[in-house]
Amino acid sequence: MAAHENTTGRRRFLGLAAAGVVAGQVALSAPAQAITGRVAGWTGAGEAPRPGAGIRPFRIKVPQAELNELRRRIRATRWPDRETVGNRTQGAQLAKMRPLMEYWGSGYDWRTLERRLNDLPQYIVEIDGLDIQFAHIRSPHAGAMPMLMTHGWPGSIVELLKVIDPLVNPTAHGGRAEDAFHLVLPTLPGYGFSGKPTGPGWNFTRIAHAFHELMLRLGYPEYVSQGGDHGAILSEVLAVQQPKGLLGIHVNMPGTVPDDILRRVRNFDPAPTNLSAEEKRAYDRLLHFYRDGFGYAAMMNQTPQTIAYSLTDSPVGMASYYYDKFAEWTDSGGQPEKVLTYDEMLDAISMYWLTGTGASSSRLYWEGAQAGGGPFNAVSIPKLPVAVTVFPSEIYPAPRSWGERTFGNIIHWNEVDRGGHFAAWEQPQLLAEELRTAFRSLR
Repeated sequence: MAAHENTTGRRRFLGLAAAGVVAGQVALSAPAQAITGRVAGWTGAGEAPRPGAGIRPFRIKVPQAELNELRRRIRATRWPDRETVGNRTQGAQLAKMRPLMEYWGSGYDWRTLERRLNDLPQYIVEIDGLDIQFAHIRSPHAGAMPMLMTHGWPGSIVELLKVIDPLVNPTAHGGRAEDAFHLVLPTLPGYGFSGKPTGPGWNFTRIAHAFHELMLRLGYPEYVSQGGDHGAILSEVLAVQQPKGLLGIHVNMPGTVPDDILRRVRNFDPAPTNLSAEEKRAYDRLLHFYRDGFGYAAMMNQTPQTIAYSLTDSPVGMASYYYDKFAEWTDSGGQPEKVLTYDEMLDAISMYWLTGTGASSSRLYWEGAQAGGGPFNAVSIPKLPVAVTVFPSEIYPAPRSWGERTFGNIIHWNEVDRGGHFAAWEQPQLLAEELRTAFRSLR
């Protein structure tokens, strides 16, 4: 779950710095290595990318030795005692983790995901001194709208894979050709196969500038931006920056919480008596998050390097840390296996393990914490078109009344009946339908 600063003055607590430099032939830091390769055909807009774009093809090839080492480490796990309660209140449960980890160490096949990712047109580009890895998928439909779509934490491009075809090829999924999108799916700095930082400074303001530059280099002078978690933060920061060519944004984790509400929640105070039913529901969920579910963020806010040793050295330690969020934030009643398969969860976890990004992704929280604030603070976007979809099991279900106080030009607001924090992963068809509707007026 992400958080960020508000570039208009109200600060958001996460999203300031993370990234890193990947030099030369995209040689990642240990343990894994990505190898550039040839991708058939150019998928950019028009005839070619902008002159001097510096875009080069990219393919993934994790050495077999690293996959063997992962299995060895899983087999060598020193397991903790079982929790002393019969629920999730002490964290990831041993009875859930043991079978998942046994499968990771024996039956799971990374190569399946690797082939799926390599089937996408993938690239690396250096922007502002940092390598950014991205996928760029062109729609076959004329007049498709370019869309920047960004993942969050603990996510990656993996959580977006199921929504690609419904957005790029809507006629195959119950949509209309005129609702098609060209997709640009960048990997955040410090995540996946993008670069890692060697110092502070890659905050969301800087990332937004870099991703806008990416869209221009791909030949898209006009586009829309979408995301949840970090992607929502990035879209909101872009909306505040209002770069020329940004037509509008869609978010599924909006920053709408008024300052006075946030102060009460952070103090664990009871809800004000004048709240509507929808606002009270949002308040109660925010209270649960800050009182009962903020521990992971507190660690990364304050001591990301300390937790980084576990996330980098122990695959089971990393997996349990991320699984706990899958359980908490999916629309599954605390049982993510109901909505995500073992393979899907392990795809997401393996992306972090094999790229060694447990540390670099965590530092994004520390950078944001330096600015103060909170993850859901209201972000003032007075003019740019804003669309919002509220999923029922999001960390907090934003009420429209709060949205109307901070977004001055709401073009779409809808509360859907299923789905959680990982909208593209859990409900790809539903999210695709929302995005087609949300941006129809901007075409």
